[in-house]
Parts: sequence; structure tokens; C-alpha cells
Amino acid sequence: MNENKDTRLPPHLSDIQREIEGYAKGFGLEFYETIFEVLGYDEINMVAAYGGFPNRYPHWRFGMEYEQLSKGYEYGLSKIYEMVINNNPSYAYLLESNMDVDQKLVMAHVYGHVDFFKNNYSFQHTNRKMMDEMANHATRLRRIIDKVGIEPVETFIDRCLSLENLINQHAPHFPAKSRDEAPDRPIEVRGFKTDREYMSQFINPKEFLDEQRKKLEEERAQKKKFPEKPERDVLAFLIEHAPLERWEADVLSVIREEAYYFAPQGQTKICNEGWASYWHSTIMTTRALKDSEIVDYADHHSGTMGTRPGAVNPYKLGIELWRHIEDRWNKGRFGKEWDECDDLRARRAWDKKLGLGRQKIFEVRKHYNDVTFIDEFLTADFAAEQKLFVYGFNEKANRWEILDREFQKVKKKLLQQLTNFGQPIIEVVDGNFENRGELLLAHRHDGVDLRIDYAKDTLVHLQAMWRRPVGIITRVDGKGVLMRFDGRDHTDRKVEL
Repeated sequence: MNENKDTRLPPHLSDIQREIEGYAKGFGLEFYETIFEVLGYDEINMVAAYGGFPNRYPHWRFGMEYEQLSKGYEYGLSKIYEMVINNNPSYAYLLESNMDVDQKLVMAHVYGHVDFFKNNYSFQHTNRKMMDEMANHATRLRRIIDKVGIEPVETFIDRCLSLENLINQHAPHFPAKSRDEAPDRPIEVRGFKTDREYMSQFINPKEFLDEQRKKLEEERAQKKKFPEKPERDVLAFLIEHAPLERWEADVLSVIREEAYYFAPQGQTKICNEGWASYWHSTIMTTRALKDSEIVDYADHHSGTMGTRPGAVNPYKLGIELWRHIEDRWNKGRFGKEWDECDDLRARRAWDKKLGLGRQKIFEVRKHYNDVTFIDEFLTADFAAEQKLFVYGFNEKANRWEILDREFQKVKKKLLQQLTNFGQPIIEVVDGNFENRGELLLAHRHDGVDLRIDYAKDTLVHLQAMWRRPVGIITRVDGKGVLMRFDGRDHTDRKVEL
């Protein structure tokens, strides 16, 4: 990227920013200072390839991302309209070739995002100076590359990235485990009983007592689990206990820190994008649009909201659910009386004119992530109104089709896709399996199966870090299976769950 290019907003865009910012504050949005920069399509692709940051550590995957984005833009398959970074101050990027109506839309959308970043509980513990931290990470890894060489570092980063989802996304909301654990009480060995004190040293000599104490301590050490409780944060366990070289532990800690930074964005994709879309729609249609811009705005907004079978559009699902919540609380469609009403005609006409909708959505914005948002507010009425369904492959008909429209099944399927980002939950259960120094993980089966090919690749990367055989207990066809990799061969055997 050309560092000498002036990316500040030109005067007419600065005027638009002040206008949109005023509208956003007037609606009650509360956000960090937001700095907009204008980039060309090539530069914005570079920043997007780095995950929205202008500086990241060197790795081939960023080049691959850039090539994909560039090809998509050149062939007219995709176009980046906005990027915003959860930082204080927040940074957002505008594409210089966009029309003014698009710049307005993007600015309004960005202020919705920054309000969400600042106020939603999922982002409470994120680093608000991540722009600086990413630059620091880049410097640290470049120094390691200078010492160790590009190939071993890049190979190790590949391993780390294949494991970056093995974190506990909820860990930042709980206090860190204390390292000042209470030491085990010394074992007392009494020896054989004797009625005569002067005979004790002959019946229970010191050497005999010391030998018995050592034997009991070894037995206690073998019985003591390591870790004492299942550990969801596999990366932290590896950093602390795997026989990594110093530079390897440093690289892994960088990948882990960045994984935790991006985790809240994955946890709130639907409600965050829906919130930003709700506010750009509200600001544009009630305040910012000129008559000459309506058609272009409608065209671009509808393009963002488009959906296709088998995929969830977070913008569309999110904005419609926010509107559904606002409408319910405006009309009083909640509470015991509403829940117990069985008269369909009365439910359709229900409107107590409470006007609590705007207050309610600000409250929800503060406390919910995607899973709780969907679980709490996605109702049967909403599912029917939005024509939600379960889409899948019918093996008998040999085609993709709608499998189910039943509300509970639709909701369950959606929640499964969102829980732990739709990925299986993996925990470390034993760091000294069968007293052989092997690492044992367990798949907490909650409806999401392991992909066997992915699991085998993951075991290979874990074994390379642990330097000893690694296994995972999972469920295949309803039966317990222990998959194991010893550094050369993959094996599996049946186990009791």
C-alpha cells in the first residue's frame, strides 16, 4: 500500500461524515471517535486481506486472500463497501470509487457497528488498541523470522492457524485461574503401632517411613489428573505444557491472542450486522437520502439483503429480527397475557401501543450474542413470516431441497450452526494419558460430528507440537472411538463413552 498517499477524507466527504454522525447521535447511538480513510480498490483489498488491519505478520495466506479479493473485484463477482475495526478510536475504510449515496450508507452502517463494539458485552474484554498490537505482532514475528528463517516459522504458523479455533470463546468473561494453588498436604506415615515408645525407632526406622512416604506420594501423583478439569483452551494448554521452543511458544501466543480478539465478532455476526443494517436503513430512509438517491440506495441495499437457499445472510436475518423485536415491544406482544392468548384473530390485531420498541432494542444490543439473540427472540411467527426452513440433501431423490419447515427444527438447526461457530467442542482431558505422557482430547458431542479427515489433520499438527502421541475420543455412528496419531500412523479403537 502506498504509505505516502493522502487517505484523509476530501472536504465534501468530511461534510457528509459530520452530517451522518449527527444523525447517528440524534438516534441515541454511542460510539468511539471514528476515523474514515479513502482507499482505492487495490488498497482496500490489501487491507481486507489483512482482516481489516493495515499491518499484519508475514504469511502466505494473506497473499492468497488478496488474490481472491482482487479476482472477485476484477470479474465483477464481489465488491467491498465497508470495513471497520473494533478499536478506540475506530478506523473505517471507504472505497474511493463509490458514489456519495454509497458513502452515506457505509458511514451510517459503520456508526452502527462502532456503537455495537462499544456497548455489547461480548466486546467488553477485547483490546481497544488492537491496531498497535497487530503492528507489534508483526514486528515480533519478523524478528523471529530473521533469527530462525522464513520456512520453519511459516510452517509453524500453518500449524497454529489449523488449531486457532481450539480456544474457549467464553473464557474472557470469567476470572483467570489462580496460579497460587494450595499445595498438597504432606503425607503422614505412622508405621506399625507399638505400645512401647522406646521400641518405635526399631519397629519403624526412618528409612522405612521415608520409603513408604515416597511410595504414597508417587501413587497420589499418578491419581492426580492433569489437567484437573477438562480444558477448552487447547492453545493455552499447549503454550504452558507442550515442549515448545521459545520462539514457537511466542508465535503460538500471538495466534491465540488474535483468535480471542476476533472471537466476539464471530459470536455476534448476525446481531452485529443486523444492528448496523437497521441503523443505516433508519438513518438513510428518514434523514440522509435525497430524492435523486433513492433508486440507487434501494438497489444497493436490496443487493446486501439478498438470500439464497441453504445459506444464512446475517444482514437480512439480523435486520428483520431487530425490526421484529421493535414491533413486538411497540405493540406489547410479550408477557404472560400474550403467551397465553390462543385466539389467532386477537393475536393478529394485538396492539397495546406501548411504544417500547426502541428502548428494548438498545437493551438487547447490550446483553445478547447470536445464540442468545436467536434463542430468545426468534419466534414461530417470525419464522413463518420470513419463510425460514431447513435445507439439505435428499439422498433418495439425489438433490438439494427443503427438508423441513417445522419451527422447532428450524430454530434448532440455526442454533447448532451458531454454537461454537458451528464447530465441534474439543477439550483437553488428560496430559499424561495412561501415564505415558500422551495428550488426550475429548469431543463433547452436542449434535456436531467430527469430520474424520479434519480430525486426522488436527491430530498431526497437535502431535508435532506435543512431541508425543495424541488422541481424541469422539463418537462415530453412536459408538465411542479413540482416534490416535503417534507421529507416523493413525489408529483407532473402540472405547466406552
